[in-house]
This record gives sequence, structure tokens and C-alpha cells, in this order.
Amino acid sequence: MSEKLRELRHRLQEIDDLRAVYNLLNWDQQTHMPVGGAEARGRESALVARLEHEKFTDPEMGRLLDSLVHLEQERDYDDDDASLVRVTRRLYEHATRFPTAFWSHLFEHSSRTYEAWARARAEGDFSLVREHLEVTLELSLELAEFNRPWEHVMDGLTWDREYGTTASQVRRLFGELVDGIVPLVKEIAERPAPDDSFLRATWPRQEQLAFAADVVRDLGYDFDRGRLDTTRHPFASRLSRGDVRITTRVNEGDLRECLFSAIHEAGHAMYEQGVAENLAGTPLSRRGASHGMHESQSRLWENLVGRSKGFWEHRFSALRDAFPEQLAGVDAHTFYRAINRVEPGTIRLFADELTYNLHMIIRTELELDLLEGALAIRDLEEAWNAKYEAYLGVRPASASEGVLQDVHWYGGTIVLPAIIGGAFQGYALGNLIGAQLYAAAASERPALDEDIAAGRFEWLHGWLTEKVYRHGRKYLAPELVERATGSELSTAPYLAYVRRKFGEIYDIRV
Repeated sequence: MSEKLRELRHRLQEIDDLRAVYNLLNWDQQTHMPVGGAEARGRESALVARLEHEKFTDPEMGRLLDSLVHLEQERDYDDDDASLVRVTRRLYEHATRFPTAFWSHLFEHSSRTYEAWARARAEGDFSLVREHLEVTLELSLELAEFNRPWEHVMDGLTWDREYGTTASQVRRLFGELVDGIVPLVKEIAERPAPDDSFLRATWPRQEQLAFAADVVRDLGYDFDRGRLDTTRHPFASRLSRGDVRITTRVNEGDLRECLFSAIHEAGHAMYEQGVAENLAGTPLSRRGASHGMHESQSRLWENLVGRSKGFWEHRFSALRDAFPEQLAGVDAHTFYRAINRVEPGTIRLFADELTYNLHMIIRTELELDLLEGALAIRDLEEAWNAKYEAYLGVRPASASEGVLQDVHWYGGTIVLPAIIGGAFQGYALGNLIGAQLYAAAASERPALDEDIAAGRFEWLHGWLTEKVYRHGRKYLAPELVERATGSELSTAPYLAYVRRKFGEIYDIRV
């Protein structure tokens, strides 16, 4: 290893350690920190974030990367050192594009907008935040300009989260999803719904947590390098390759929240735990190939595995042993149908597996219209309601459960560059990628469904580690999808999966 490369890795390790400290402060704040520590924690977190940014944008970092650019030209694209220089240089160039004055203005405005949103949501009155959001749109367009060149303005906002996937590709994929999902949802609405009344019982907290921990351990989450805690808004947090923590939320009136949130976050965490050790301490080791790729793992484990018929053929007896009174007279098939009940609603956080993508698509389509100038902020509330009626057959009763339900467009600390655009599309892309990866895995191992029904998850976990996890951020998401599955991202595997699954549950010919 050359002296320059050694110095680069040393600098990046320090930056990675600062990010770990920041994540630890955030994890503690959302799990165990007393309320009285909030003011100091904000100051501490801001200090660590500033130090991390200053170290990464140090001009010496740029000179060091320039001196190593030859590695990209001389070595194979797959080479780890060439990849390290390529990805780090891209991130450095991005981080140094924006004037400090712009960021100051942006965050000051976002802070005011968040406060206005909180009032507007409480009162159900979009007009209270409308003017703020108009400024946010202007700032978002300005932000995109710093990221030129791009094909579409949204590409200038999703630069980091979905780099390599363009707005035109997203629009095409989402159009195919709408055409495939909306008719299925309408057909399901005409069929008798599975009985899920038994789920509305009392499920003791500790028993829920113990069962969830057993499940994620069996799936492959390594508790020697992680832990499970509770919080209001579940998340996974990577401090290092040897310390990737997950959280879940417990609702004693609904078993599903704790269990499926734990599986979801374990999917994120297994991705981080599976990154190759030689990438540790560098930008290649964090956040995966993209937001959508990371979501593909949480969605794959939560839905394609955790909500599958085979999984509950194996696991239901243990669940009934943990909750004998609540599940008296209930069998595995009844439970499977209940947790997969399709019920269109206005709130995305409570959406079932099938309709969830429509919530994401609605938001992304509105973002595209706003950014293109086809939709004005003053008309956003009505446009939101009209799309819900067209796609899901429901209409929000108020702005609070409609255009104001999510903080994303109004928040003051949204991870840049997603002020408008970028956050929502990744969730739907994750569902598509997860289904395509699972289909590819099943084509290599025809007995995969039998493995799951027998409680054997080692092969699938190993396949995903080899094809996805170990590479970290080394490849762009489209590259990784094609390397793992042999074809570019398509809606076909996902649509085939949901038609087969929900066609069987609702007795619909597919």
C-alpha cells in the first residue's frame, strides 16, 4: 500500500469514528437519554457533525484524492482501492459544492418551516405552512443547481441517496407499478376480507420483545455485534461493523408493530453487519449502495420472508406458545391471512404490504410535478387528495391525515440533499429490488421456500451477503442489481410476487 493511500485511509478512519460518535449520541437520545439532556445533546451532536464535515472537506483531502486518481485509471473497476478513491472523490466533490451561506439560510428556513408544520398539522390547516413550503420549493430548485449536470431536476436532489437511478427511470417503473397494483387493489376490495379480529388483543410487552429477538436472531442478526432496544420511531444504527444496533416499538394492543419493525430493522442491520471487513473505516462501509438498496433488505426480510406462508408454517407454534390465550383457536393459515390483510387507508405508516407502494408513488409523483412547475404549492392539498381517491379509493378527512401527515417536506434536519424529493422513492424502489433479489436467489436454489418453511435461513442470508452486503457502497445500486440478478431493475418480479401471493389469499385468478 502506498503512503498516499495509507494516509487517505487514516483520514477516513478518523471521519468514520466521528460518524460513529454522532450515531451513538443519536441512538442514546432516542432510547435511554433523560429528557433533561436534550439541550446539551443537541450541542454535542452539532459539534461532532461539524468536526466530521470539516475533516472531510479539508482541502488537503482533495489534494490527496487528486494524487490517487491514477488508481481509478490503472486498476480494474472492481478493485477495492480504485473503488475507494472513486467513491470518496465523488462524495468529496459533492460535499464541497455548496456555499456555507446557502446552508445557513436553508437550515434557518427549515427550522421555521418545521415549527409552522407542527402548528398546521395540529390544526389541520395547510394554509399555515403553505408560504413556508413555497420557499422550500425555491430553495430545493436552487440546491439542485449546485449538483449539475443532471437529466432532471429531481436527479439533482437525489444525488446522494439514489445516485445512478434517474427520475425518468423512476417515473417509468412507478407507472408500471400503478398499472399493476391499482386494478389488483380494486379487485381485492370486492372480495371478503380475512378475519383479523383476534389481533386486537392485549399482547404483553416483554413477551413481544422476547419473541421478536428470537426471530431476528434466527434470521441471521448477530447479537454479538448488536442489540435490540425500544424507541418511538424504530431505526437501525451502525456504530461500527462490530456494533450495529436495532430498535423497535411495542404496542400492547397490536403484536405486529414490535415484530415486523424488529424484522425490518434487522434487515438493515444485517446489511451493515455483512459489509466486508477490509472496507471498514471508509465511505464504502456505510449506508450501502443506495437508500433503495438498503430498503430492499428491510423489505425483503420483513415481507418476502417474515410475512410469508412458509415462515408462519414454521414459526406459528412458537408464537402460540408465547401467547396461548390470545391465539386460542387460531391456526397458522388464519394468522398468515390476517397479517396480510389488504386495507387501503390514508396513512402510509399503517399501510399494508400491497398498498404501501401507492403511498410512496403518490408522494413521488407530486414531488415531480412540483419540481417541474406543473403543480403549485397552493394546489398541493387538492392534488394529494385526488391521487388518494384515484389510486386507493379513499380521501383524507383532513389535511392532518393528508398533505400534512409526513414531516419530510417540512423538516429542519432532513439528510441532504432531500429537501423536496429523494426520500420517498427509495422505499418503493426497495420493494422492487427486494423482490428481484429474492427471485434471483430462488432461481439458484429451488428449495428456498422449503428452507424458510423449515426455519433454515442460512443459505438466503449467505447469498445476500455474497451478492449484496459485502460490497457495501462499492457499486451503484443499478450495477449491484444487475450483478446479483443478471438483469436491470424491473417491476416484473415484484408484480408477479404480489399477484401470486394476494391472488391466493383473496381467491383471485392470476
